Amino acid sequence: MELTKWMNLAAKYGQDGLDRGDGGPFGSVIVRNGHVIGKGWNQCFLLSDPTAHAEIQAIRDACKQLQTLELVGGVMYATAEPCPMCLSAIYWAQLDAVYFACSKEISANAGFNDRKIYQQLELPWNARSLNMVQMPNEAATHLMQSWIEKMQGKQHEPTNSGPDHPECA
Repeated sequence: MELTKWMNLAAKYGQDGLDRGDGGPFGSVIVRNGHVIGKGWNQCFLLSDPTAHAEIQAIRDACKQLQTLELVGGVMYATAEPCPMCLSAIYWAQLDAVYFACSKEISANAGFNDRKIYQQLELPWNARSLNMVQMPNEAATHLMQSWIEKMQGKQHEPTNSGPDHPECA
């Protein structure tokens, strides 16, 4: 069955990365029209990068290979349920679906507990344990206004406007 084939491939990339010491036990592939368009495995240790999760690496690989920010029509196969960061990237990349093997509860039992992040995301920004301060700034406001003006009047072209953010397109 095709689904098993792709999940096994994701697991192979994860195992190979784990065996090399690249990072944790995670692998991912993105498939579109029956072909792998992106692959990734956890490379946090290798790259000294806490964002180098398997899903992020697969998205980066697919976007680079296809020279696009949008992966519409793509399906991700991941060895574990994506963390909040990876899930956000999946939405931004506009993948059609995600198949995952291990639940976030299984990952938590292996030492990858995202519970605090999920809890923090539910809070208003000024109630989170991370000190976050909104600091209005004229230059930053001008930057955003420049983007809005640049995008006004343009016909829709493939951009990374992201999920439910048409105001940025």
